[in-house]
Formats: sequence, structure tokens, C-alpha cells
Amino acid sequence: MPRLYNYAYEILSEEIKKLSKEDLTGEIGQKIVMKRLEKLRMQSGEPVKLEELRPLIIDQYPTFSEKVLKQAVKENHPTGKAILFQLGGLAVLGVAGLVWVANLPYPMIRRPVASVAPMVLLPSYISMDRNYREAIAKTEQADQLINKATSSADINLGSERVAEAQKHLDGLPVWFLGYYPQRYCTFFSCSWQFTVDEFDRARKRVGQIEARAFQEKNAQKLLTEAEKTITTAKQQYEQATTPTDKQQAIADWQAAIDKLEQIPPTTLAGKMVKPKLAATKRDFQIEAGLAKGSKLSFTFMQVAKQFGMQAAIAAQNGPHPEQQWQVVASLWEQAINQLQKIPGDNPAYLEAQTKLGEYQVNLANVKMRLQAEKESKIAFKQAKNLIADWQRYAVDNTSNRGILANKIQLIINQLENIKPGTTYYKEAQELLIFAKNKQKNL
Repeated sequence: MPRLYNYAYEILSEEIKKLSKEDLTGEIGQKIVMKRLEKLRMQSGEPVKLEELRPLIIDQYPTFSEKVLKQAVKENHPTGKAILFQLGGLAVLGVAGLVWVANLPYPMIRRPVASVAPMVLLPSYISMDRNYREAIAKTEQADQLINKATSSADINLGSERVAEAQKHLDGLPVWFLGYYPQRYCTFFSCSWQFTVDEFDRARKRVGQIEARAFQEKNAQKLLTEAEKTITTAKQQYEQATTPTDKQQAIADWQAAIDKLEQIPPTTLAGKMVKPKLAATKRDFQIEAGLAKGSKLSFTFMQVAKQFGMQAAIAAQNGPHPEQQWQVVASLWEQAINQLQKIPGDNPAYLEAQTKLGEYQVNLANVKMRLQAEKESKIAFKQAKNLIADWQRYAVDNTSNRGILANKIQLIINQLENIKPGTTYYKEAQELLIFAKNKQKNL
């Protein structure tokens, strides 16, 4: 209980207001004392006594009436009105509690009350009326928003409305549908018919709208994901520096198009994507074709480089016989053939042409070596024949130095025709030294 009751507080307050007009303390002193009194009103405990109350006021108002102080202390207790008010409040709370219990959603409570004192169930009737009206209104709104949606915002709002409609339907007690509130409807306008059939129809309709909303939201999700994937795939394709990266971007692009095709055509998303799908496919086919050509050209380039590498390896550590140079030439020709397959509109065309020029020079060098090997072979064979002839003639005609000298010169001429860098050159040089020595001796 408060230490300073309202009536005592009012007695003191009136006297303070009166003195504030006459005293120099004025408004400031009034605020200080009133704040102290308010604090006493907020405190719980025994009522304040005269000895405790006097110093709280006298320091600001020395002329404060002792009589008023004593009167305030005397009246500092609960008034009869306050007690009656509290008792009345308790009574109201008791009645409210009984009404609350009677309106609990339990058939064993409501049914007896409905038959004996139906007006006690007025809160239930009001709630049922409100839930019914709201359920019908929210269902209509959801139906309009979802089945005639023009944007994803309509679908989201429709989903919220159908959830609200379901909540209001859940607020209608199914077991109570047969108890038509006649007295309530006598005083208030009832817009519903509490029948099980109508309730079932409303439930069914809400279920259909929920299913439709779920399908629409899934379609919107597919559309959003597919469009995002297509945008990302296009960026990755444009930024790709290798055929592998381009192929990955193309694969992601194709997967996104597959998602677009999965969207039901009867949904809003399906209707929105229909005009976009043809253009998306067309762009994809163009880019995919370029990517395919790029991949094929990359393959040609890689194969050409492999042939070139094998040709370079085969040409190492020469000189080589005619057959070896023919193999090297064949490898360079195959490398050149691969490069020539890359079209002019392909991004790899410039690199292919650079390599093509390099490989053609290498092929020309190999062909020159092959030709030198062939000519050296012929010259070496002829030189060997001449040496054999000279040896036979020298045995039988050692005295005819002029003829021997002419034959040695022919041998020297043939040996000098053998080119450096051929397989015959080393042996030809040894025979050439031998021939020149014989020529000097003659």
C-alpha cells in the first residue's frame, strides 16, 4: 500500500499551490516539494507520519500550516470510494473470467451455455462473424492476386492473403457450425450461413489457391535462377581465355535454358519467359556454334603443334638418311595441313597463320636436305663406281699415267658434288683426300 494516499496528497497539494502564489519560493519550491510527495505516493509501506512529513515541506515553506499537516496525516488512508472501486473491479474481473471460461473453444463448455444462456457467448459469435467475413474477403483477394497476377509482387501478396484466409478459417469452430446464433443475428447483421458444406467448400478453395500460389512461386524461383545463371554464363563466356572455360560457360548456359523450359506455361513466369526463350535459344546457338568452332580450331592447333614437335625431334642429331628426312617432311606437311583447316573468322586464325609460316619454312629446309641427300647419294655411288674402275685399270696399266690422272680427276669431281650435312659427306671427304694424294703421286 502507498505511504501517501491520494486524498492526503490532494490536501497538501492545495495548500502548497496557495502558498506558492504568496511565497517568494514560487514555482521552484513547489516543484521540489511536489516531487518529494510524489515519491511518497510511489513508495510502499506504512502511512507517512507527521514527524516525517513536516521536514519535507517546512524547509521550502516555513509558514506551512500545522493544522493542514495534521489533517493530511489524519486522512492518509484508503477512502471508502477506493475500497468500493476495488471491490467493483474484482467483481468485474470475476464476471469477465466467467465469460472467458464460457467462451473457451471446448464443446463440453460451449454447448450447455449455448442452450441456456446464448448471449454469454457473444464474444464467440463476434469472433466467428469477424473470422468468417475476413476469411471470405482474404480468399477473394488471394484468388484475384494469384490467378490474375501481373507480377511476382502480386503472387507474394496473394500468398500472404491466402495464409491470412486460412488463419481466419481455422478460427471458425467446425463443431459449432450447426449452432446458428439466432439471437446474435437478431441484433446484428449476419452475412454467413454456418453449414459444414460451405465450410468444406471454403477450405477446398483455399487449398486450391495455396497450391496455385506454391506453383507460381516455384515458377518464379526457377525463372529468377535461370536468368541469373544465363547472365553469369554470358559474362564467363565473354571473359573466358581458353576453350575449356568457354565450354564450361556454354554448359552452364544450356542448363539455364533447360530450367526455363521446365517452367509450366500456365504460370505467370511461363507466360513471361515465352517471348524471351526463343531469343535466348537463338543467342545460345550462335555462341555455342562459335564455341564449337573455337574448340575445333583449338584442336587443329594442338594437333599441328604435336606434329611439329615430332618433326623437330625426328630432325635432331643429323645427318639423316633419305628415309628419315622423308618422315620429317611428312610430319611437317601434316602439321601444315592441320593449321590450314582453321577458318579466317576464328579467333585462333592469326596464331595459326604465324605457325603456318614457321612450319612452311621448316618444311622447305627439310626438303632441301632431302634433295641434298638424294643428290649426294647419286654422286657418291658414281664416285665409288669410278674408284672401282680406276683400281682395275691401275692394276693392268700402271705405266699409262695420263689416263690414270684423268680417271682420278673424275673421281675428285664426283666426290666434291657430295653436299655437307649428308650421310655421305664424311666418307666422301676421306675418299677425296685419298684421291688427291694419288693425283699428286701421278
